[in-house]
This record gives sequence, structure tokens and C-alpha cells, in this order.
Amino acid sequence: MEHRCPTRSRNVVGPVPYGGAVPVSPATAAAGDAVPVPVTTGITAARKRKNRAIAAETRIGTVRRARRMNRTLAEAFPDAHCELDFTTPLELAVATILSAQCTDVRVNLTTPALFAKYRTAHDYAEANRVELEEFIRPTGFYRNKTSALMGLGQALVEQYDGELPHTLDQLVKLPGIGRKTANVILGNAFDVPGITVDTHFGRLVRRWGWTAEEDPVKVEHAVGELFERKDWTMLSHRVIFHGRRVCHARKPACGACVLSNDCPSFGAGPTDPAVAAELVKGPERDHLLEMAGL
Repeated sequence: MEHRCPTRSRNVVGPVPYGGAVPVSPATAAAGDAVPVPVTTGITAARKRKNRAIAAETRIGTVRRARRMNRTLAEAFPDAHCELDFTTPLELAVATILSAQCTDVRVNLTTPALFAKYRTAHDYAEANRVELEEFIRPTGFYRNKTSALMGLGQALVEQYDGELPHTLDQLVKLPGIGRKTANVILGNAFDVPGITVDTHFGRLVRRWGWTAEEDPVKVEHAVGELFERKDWTMLSHRVIFHGRRVCHARKPACGACVLSNDCPSFGAGPTDPAVAAELVKGPERDHLLEMAGL
């Protein structure tokens, strides 16, 4: 059966100087944690006050808001999934390795021929390097990725009888598999809940004030504390979908965002609904605009 895969918040207290950093509780101030508040233009004074109030919420307020946002994302993206094509755990591992510095679309165009040729860990372990490089060249950094795939195949054959292990600790010790890749594999191939902190996920959860952490592992733990463990995998897919379709890095579609009421960064992008609507992408565009009342 073919699958398609998508890959600690602090309490803040006190008034917030707009355009600056959100003060933190004395217990966390020493750690230098502060939730950044964006300098926004073109929004009302009332909305600026709302942004500041959200950013200065209590810990329980953050938990409630984050879970409310997740429920909205579930309605916005009911079919959210990992967007890499695969049929086996090994295929997912290979596709995720290839997705580094490459779009999922390009990976999905590359893997059908690759998977037809290399079906088992043994195939990768015994691969002809030059031939394998040519198969994956379109994904970029193909020499490093070839080394990773061959090393992965060899490690699986030698240590696990050619099968991928099912635990995070075992996966991250394999060539080419870091914590992010391991969580993708666990969540989508083995139904083990995991949070995938890619560039979209990290950017959005900081923009939303769920955490101020920059390190992916710290982000993973911080966000994980806001949600029940069973929700982690789908949360990851929804956040990544939203980052790709609405909350873009340089120009988020604030005026057409279904999360605008709960976002302390509202105004970082165009707030005019007509302008923002033009920025919304993906097959869910009509549904998202309808949810936003546009």
C-alpha cells in the first residue's frame, strides 16, 4: 500500500514594549529566553495591543492557545500528511535523506526509478557509487547523499538484518539519519508519535510564541510539552502544511490566515485580505480562504 508522508514553552509576565522582546519570568530570565515580538506596520492600535497581550500570556494561556490553534489547523488541513512518497520504512528513510536541501516535489520525481532499482538495504550496501549518484543527482548534494545511503544500507545489513529499527536511539545512530529524519520515520512508518522540527516548523512555532528556542531538539521538547503525545505527528504535518501554504518566511499571508486571531505576530505580512489572499498557495487554497471568510 502506498503512503504519502509530510521531515519548553516559558511563562511570560509583565507589560510588553511593542517591537521588543517579551519579558520572561525570573526563573527563566537567566537563560536568556525571550519571545520576539515583530515590529509590525499597517495594523490598528487595538490589534497591536492584542498581539502584545497574547505574547505576554501565562503558561496555561500558551497551552490553551496552542491547542486551539492545532484544532483550527486540523480543520484547515484535514488531509495533512508527510509529502514524501513511500511504500516501506526503508523507502521513507531514503526519501527523507534525499529531501535535505531539496523540495519534496523533486524527491518524489526522483524516487520512483530509484526505488525500482534499489529495493532492499542490501541493494544500497552493494550499490555502484557512480550509478547511484546518477540516480539521485537531481536532488543535489548527491555525493554526500550517496555516501549516506550506502552507509545506511551497510549498517542495516550488519546490525539489523536489513530492517530499520523502531526506536529513536537506534535510528539516530545510523548513517544519514538525524533526529528530524528519525521522527519522520517513526511517526509515518511505525506510528510512533514524534515532532518533526524542519525549517517551517521551527519558524512558525517561534512566530506563534509557542517557544523562543532555536535549537531543533529544544524546540521539539518545548512544543511537545504543550500537547498530548498522541498529537505530535499530525501536529507536525499541519504546521508544515501551514508554513508552506500560508505562513511564508518572508511574506506571511496574515490577512488571509485562519490563525490570525491567535497569532502574536499578526502584521508581519500583508493584513489586507485581498493582498494576503494572493499569497495563499496549495490545493487547499479555496478551503483556507473560505475559512478565513474571504
